Amino acid sequence: MKIGDQVRFLSEVGGGRVAGFQGKNIVLVEDEDGFQMPMLVNEVVVVGDEDYDTKHVVEAKASSVKAALHAHDEDEETEPADRPITFRAKPEERRGGDKLSVYMAFVPMDVKELSQTRFETYLVNDSNYYLRYVYMTAEGNAWQVRAEGEIEPNTKEFIEEFGRENLNELEHGCVQMIAYKRDKHFLLKPVVNAQVRMDPVKFYKLHAFRENDFFEQPALIYPVIENDVQKIKL
Repeated sequence: MKIGDQVRFLSEVGGGRVAGFQGKNIVLVEDEDGFQMPMLVNEVVVVGDEDYDTKHVVEAKASSVKAALHAHDEDEETEPADRPITFRAKPEERRGGDKLSVYMAFVPMDVKELSQTRFETYLVNDSNYYLRYVYMTAEGNAWQVRAEGEIEPNTKEFIEEFGRENLNELEHGCVQMIAYKRDKHFLLKPVVNAQVRMDPVKFYKLHAFRENDFFEQPALIYPVIENDVQKIKL
């Protein structure tokens, strides 16, 4: 913007020619009658040879409104995908769930084809406590971690999928767990250190997989701890 430029006002009707400046932020705009008006630099815009009637101001404002609405619509379309989900509902507690009950579950993926099916391993947390767990298996005296993590109250955690060719390496397992609650007081539970010895023969017997409260299909279930009593001990 320089002296002699034609300008129009952004926030009101009118405009004129730049006659001079007062400091860095004030421009002197001279109208057709020779009257000079001090205006903020960001309140005027340089234009070509045109008039400064209300029509131009209205058109400029309408254009700005349309652009703002278009940008808003684009934001609404992209917002769900771009914005991460930060809300997580707190797990619900149930009556009787303050006694710790945890199970290892082995579920056939196709119980009707038991001779060919693969299996899934789950750790079932049937309590009002969070569980920090480590699941390991042993070959002789050497242990290997197969899964570790946290399970929310009254949920089950998928551990792994395996076939009968893996049964020997899964025969000697161990589950270690720490139980706790969040954002509230709770009774301290002993650290669980339980070994699970599977019988590979059971994976060939249909009657070993029974109806249960945790899965829609029959499952082979080993209690690790039940009603605060550890079932499988070292």
